[in-house]
Amino acid sequence: MNFFGESLGTALSLILSLDGEVLRTVWTSLYVSISAISVAAMIGIPIGLAIGIHRFRGRRLVLTGLNTLMALPTVVVGLVVYGLLSRQSPLGPLGLLFTPVAMMIGQIVLATPIVAHYTVSAACGADARILPTLRTLGAGPLESAWQMLREVRFVILAGVVAGFGRIIAEVGVAMMLGGNIRGYTRTMTTAIALETGKGEFAFALALGLVLMSVALGINLLLNLLQQR
Repeated sequence: MNFFGESLGTALSLILSLDGEVLRTVWTSLYVSISAISVAAMIGIPIGLAIGIHRFRGRRLVLTGLNTLMALPTVVVGLVVYGLLSRQSPLGPLGLLFTPVAMMIGQIVLATPIVAHYTVSAACGADARILPTLRTLGAGPLESAWQMLREVRFVILAGVVAGFGRIIAEVGVAMMLGGNIRGYTRTMTTAIALETGKGEFAFALALGLVLMSVALGINLLLNLLQQR
């Protein structure tokens, strides 16, 4: 018990003193995940809106595939993207492996289905009279889609927050694609795993407390958006 108490005290001291290593690790995590969720939103929202608004042959199959992608194991995503970015692959000459960009690519793959799924649910749950009314008023496809997006914006924002919550806390993609390079690709989750293995429990605990604070903030924001 004394060990945990002393480690907790040291961890709080590292956080309150704005330790440089802690700040760099937290910044890397936030920078990579915020960039990834931004791209995932730009991809997932139009896809989800198109699936939710339109009725087409094979739609049920597409929805099943989308739901399956939401449960993708992070290590599998890391494995596939690693193979695509390795030196032997066509994308190898780009030198993206073990860079923040590689981690972003993996996180985009993880977050896009979540954002798209929330968008589909939002579009399907909206008032069925919205689109017919807009068409009657002479709105075109793009304007109708934009008005639908405004109508269900809080649910879609909840999807973006949920996607961010998943990727900020994942380990597999960050470890496999980033390589856990100090000051460059080391994130909170990979640093926690590494420092715990090295016996630096206080430092790992400091990062864990920051990560829990981020997770708590995400959940509070998600609940607020769902209520709206």
